[in-house]
Amino acid sequence: MNNLFGIDLGTNAIKIYNKSTDSVTVQKNMIAIQNKNNVLAYGDAAYEMYEKAPDNISVSRPLNSGVIAQINHMEMLMRLFIGDEMNGNVKAADYYIAIPYDITAVEQRAFTDLIHESNIKARKVNVVYKPIADGLGMDVDVKNSNGVLVVNVGFDTTEISVLSLGGIVQSKLIKVGGRKFDDSIRTAIRKEYSLIVGSKTAENVKIALRDLEKEGKPAVVYGRDIVTGLPIEREIPTDIINYALVENFDNILDNVRAILERTPPELAADIYKNGLYLTGGASQVCHLAQQISNGCGLNVNISEEPVESVALGLSKIIKDDQYKSLAIAEGSVK
Repeated sequence: MNNLFGIDLGTNAIKIYNKSTDSVTVQKNMIAIQNKNNVLAYGDAAYEMYEKAPDNISVSRPLNSGVIAQINHMEMLMRLFIGDEMNGNVKAADYYIAIPYDITAVEQRAFTDLIHESNIKARKVNVVYKPIADGLGMDVDVKNSNGVLVVNVGFDTTEISVLSLGGIVQSKLIKVGGRKFDDSIRTAIRKEYSLIVGSKTAENVKIALRDLEKEGKPAVVYGRDIVTGLPIEREIPTDIINYALVENFDNILDNVRAILERTPPELAADIYKNGLYLTGGASQVCHLAQQISNGCGLNVNISEEPVESVALGLSKIIKDDQYKSLAIAEGSVK
């Protein structure tokens, strides 16, 4: 029974927990297709080609806003990634897949259909809602009666959820995440400096922002000057980057407040005592945690493994019998 896998499909990255190796693999959720049908690269290798490929090579993300947009490409990726996990010899296995809570029943079913239709010999497929897996992955006992507020800031979406007794009391999925942060940085640089930069450049600036502020240095970017059309290097002050991100942070904060306003008073009291749990790849952006804390008056517990928290939660469900009841058989999801 070692052939057990926990899968967290993110728009930006796919995280796979493999019980036989007791490890989590993280790869970019991207595929490069040459001449419409030949898989040229996938995962991190495909990401290296992103924004650099010629017309005959399509580099894409099969997920969009947390739901499957290109089912055929996603099936190819599942076959490739699971094949890698099993060293090329795919055997019958059980799968636990994490899904967002606040999506339609049809969108939820697409995740379980994906596992069955990817030719990866799925024996049984169980579903776990992402907020619950997130809580477990951050060492929160989600089965007790305490209210827990989990905010997962991903690449395309932010999921804000209140948990209690192993279930979800409130949940909201908003279309704000790392991609919006990157777009805001690109827009600010274009507006202030008439400079067009790629999304990878914007992402690198976003990631480096904390260190740049500590060192008192500007961000150095390379792009194309709108006026001359020529490539150019520019120094961008960190103040401009921070200002570009504020509106997105405020959007997340407003939605956290909206969830708190609808939370029953006893659970709200627990949340006030224990604080908010912040996770997800984009949660690491400089000043986000502080702005949420200041805006809603709560302590913010930051995940030590924000990218892997869902996969780590799935690993607990797979390994520990006391958490097995948190997984739902695929036919029972809403």
